[in-house]
Amino acid sequence: MAQVTSIAELESLYGDAVPASLTKVARKMTPHYRRWIDHARFVVLSTIGPEGTDASPRGDDGPVVRVVDDVTLHLPDWRGNNRLDSLRNIVRDPRVSLMFMVRGCNNVVRLNGHAVIDTDPELTQAFSRQAKTPRSVIVFTLDEMYFQCAKAIMRSQLWSGADESGLVPTAGDFIKEMQADFDGESYDAGYAEYAKDRMWA
Repeated sequence: MAQVTSIAELESLYGDAVPASLTKVARKMTPHYRRWIDHARFVVLSTIGPEGTDASPRGDDGPVVRVVDDVTLHLPDWRGNNRLDSLRNIVRDPRVSLMFMVRGCNNVVRLNGHAVIDTDPELTQAFSRQAKTPRSVIVFTLDEMYFQCAKAIMRSQLWSGADESGLVPTAGDFIKEMQADFDGESYDAGYAEYAKDRMWA
């Protein structure tokens, strides 16, 4: 094992940053970045807390966040499994990163900043749909934003090729691996419909 143990060693190994990777950074929302984010229905929310890091996928059937102004975004927290990993982290450490993806696009857009959890009824009600209202809204304040090089998605061919979902374990398989007497097949049979019914729960 040849472990890198210093920033100087790391920078010597890789060399200087590509100039465009530095000039592309924005400190506030620009028209192009806003257009991109307004079309993103999927984002990965990354947080940090005493137990370590966490990355949580978030999605919607329209814009996954609402751009409020040049530095503020609102992300409704639709109910999930109630682990609350991301929310616990935000309460204890406000540092947050967002990674937006648009289907078919090889670029991603990354935002770094900080966030708070807001339960103001006027704010949560603004996101109500199908008689459901999020219990809270993550209010994100932007420090920096930039697009990510397309190489990773191009290498993975994420948006092309055949459906590979049959090659990997199902949700029921994962649970059964942890709990031997769990009926994974029955769980999987009803999981998609259950998730659909509770999409805005």
